[in-house]
Amino acid sequence: MSSERQARLADRIRVLIAERLEKGLRDPRLGFTTITDVKVTGDLQHASVFYTVLGTEKERNDSAEALKAATGMLRSEVGRQLSIRLTPTLEFIPDAIPENAGHIEDLLREARERDAAVAGLATGAVYAGEPDPYVKPRTEDAE
Repeated sequence: MSSERQARLADRIRVLIAERLEKGLRDPRLGFTTITDVKVTGDLQHASVFYTVLGTEKERNDSAEALKAATGMLRSEVGRQLSIRLTPTLEFIPDAIPENAGHIEDLLREARERDAAVAGLATGAVYAGEPDPYVKPRTEDAE
């Protein structure tokens, strides 16, 4: 049950953090990071920031450390830009979208391969009995 205020605040936090990351954090560990979503609790005290990093596992780990180190600076920037009484705490959580997408791609590829195998078997297949035992030819007498 997300309120409209929660949604607006989450969207604004997402934009502010993404803009700040686009400008750069002066941390060489930070890779190509994308903020995918932000969820704010009902009391507006905590924000979970979901992100993805394009690159290897080492780049992902380095970016996670860079974001963890920059959490205080990003929170103060968010607090400065938002005009609310209390600035929510930020928690950076790696988003599993790329891994899930890769898994779904693998499943779809496997399904296509199985469909192709079944279609290959069906091309040379013949009916065991009559082609269609339920269809009877029409005669002119029946009409």
